[in-house]
Amino acid sequence: MGTKPIAALAPAGAEAKSLLSVRSVAKRFGSNVVLRNISLDVAEGEFLSILGESGSGKTTLLRLIAGFERCDSGEIWMTGERLDPLPPYKRQVNTVFQSYALFPHLSVFDNVAYGLRVQKAPAIEVKGRVEQALAMVKMSSFANASPEKISGGQQQRVALARALVNRPKLLLLDEPLSALDANLRRQMQVELKVLQREIGIAFVFVTHDQEEAMTMSDRIALLRSGELEQVATPREIYARPATAYTAQFIGQTNLLHAHVTAGIAECAGLRWSTSEPDGPTTFSVRPESIVAASGASSNGLVRFHATVLSQLFQGAAQLLQVETASGYRLNVRMPGGKTVASGLELEFAASDAVRVRETQA
Repeated sequence: MGTKPIAALAPAGAEAKSLLSVRSVAKRFGSNVVLRNISLDVAEGEFLSILGESGSGKTTLLRLIAGFERCDSGEIWMTGERLDPLPPYKRQVNTVFQSYALFPHLSVFDNVAYGLRVQKAPAIEVKGRVEQALAMVKMSSFANASPEKISGGQQQRVALARALVNRPKLLLLDEPLSALDANLRRQMQVELKVLQREIGIAFVFVTHDQEEAMTMSDRIALLRSGELEQVATPREIYARPATAYTAQFIGQTNLLHAHVTAGIAECAGLRWSTSEPDGPTTFSVRPESIVAASGASSNGLVRFHATVLSQLFQGAAQLLQVETASGYRLNVRMPGGKTVASGLELEFAASDAVRVRETQA
């Protein structure tokens, strides 16, 4: 199978052709409302991660798309066809679960071929499609191996091949890397992203791991208590979080609860220019945006003195907790090898103070 150029597969926002459309979907189990009015599009060739805490509804959303659960309201469409009334086997969607569920008594080849044989596909077709699927995930040389004799990462590739052999338009992945150790998990994140680009199929990937979602995704859909908090690219969701929850869930941040008067925001003695309207306003400032003061101060910089309360060494970086003269505590990220004095002159750019909404859980 030929490899498509990465640029050709990367979704281009509004210009990308929609593959899947989730429209005002809701789901409850008894009195427990799990999803509320979810609307979400997935573009052809896109890697979309559904990110959220345990209980946020992300796996339920995946199961609704797959057909393992029925929507209480709303619709799900794929390329002009309504999916939600259809049983799972009639949807061009396949799922890779957290547990790979490989048959231990079957070889790698036979595990991948199992679904095609159940469908009574001709033997020559089964052979060709299985060989192609194993080649996609670079497991051709393990076709005769037992699943018990290969590594966790290799088992994950076999599970992917078993899903890809059915030639789905969309692949759903429910935390498929969670059982791997940290080093293998990081390696498989890169490999899975490269594989997705090579085969050109849209992936919807469920995870609770913020770093994993940031590493792999074209876009992230952040779920909170059954509602979409924000949908954006990793860069945008980090640099321009829409809500205080997003800012705190994606990485670390400082929330400055300020009051704006005539274009000036003030929080515990810190003052900066803003275009926000008058009144109480919350701003997010990332720890790495606060740096040691250097050179002359300017109108675009917020400069202040702080006392270091604690230091947490993190290798290439260190996280400091500092306290301003007014007693306001902030987190500051600095290079790990730098010696830090107990008292610091710090500053951040007014443009790095991003206004965020306060939302209720």
